[in-house]
Amino acid sequence: MIFSKSDSDILDALGSARLVAQFAQENEIVRQNRTFREPLHHVGAILADAALQAGLNYRTVVKTRVDRIVREFPEARTLSGTLRAIASVGVADFLSWRHQTKTLRFICLADLLRNEGIDNFQHLRTWLQDPACREKLLIIHGVGPKTADYLCSLVGLDCIAVDRHIQTFARDAGVTATDYDHLKIVISFAADLLGVPRRHFDASIWAYVSNRSLSTQILQHTAQLPFERPFVAA
Repeated sequence: MIFSKSDSDILDALGSARLVAQFAQENEIVRQNRTFREPLHHVGAILADAALQAGLNYRTVVKTRVDRIVREFPEARTLSGTLRAIASVGVADFLSWRHQTKTLRFICLADLLRNEGIDNFQHLRTWLQDPACREKLLIIHGVGPKTADYLCSLVGLDCIAVDRHIQTFARDAGVTATDYDHLKIVISFAADLLGVPRRHFDASIWAYVSNRSLSTQILQHTAQLPFERPFVAA
């Protein structure tokens, strides 16, 4: 992947990447996260994942819906099969989601790919490797660089999608920059310094921050429980 940045920007990104890599090593996040998410060879599920993920809890809201689509709509492995499925049951039932913003985003993604002649997983993966094609995604309302990069990761491309988990991790590592493109370069370089695939490093950061947040919520909930004094016999 080629980044069009000045030499000073690259040097700054490398300095920040060293902070991130050191923080990752200290917390052993790559070693702890040994699972590697294989891409779904299911176009309908991939588009659903991309359309739904923004602002939602992935484990409890998005993943359950994606898994259901894979299980209940095997014909939606292709885009043509996906379009037949939503023609039959409707987009809301296909996604198990009623809010119009995300259902419309799903429809726009599907329409774009249909117009581009995309049908199966390999078509989509090849198409996403063309920067000009990825730019077309950004025309869709609600699809920004993060969603475009996330879609690339869903088809197995070695890509970083900068979300709040990565922003949190970078901040905890001592990186003050918040610009999307800059953070993407920083995390990409950090993965390279650690010698791990960028996509795997992205997933490792997500798992680390997500699990840490869950642990904090559990501790906070436990602290709010009423304290019961032990019974002492008179």
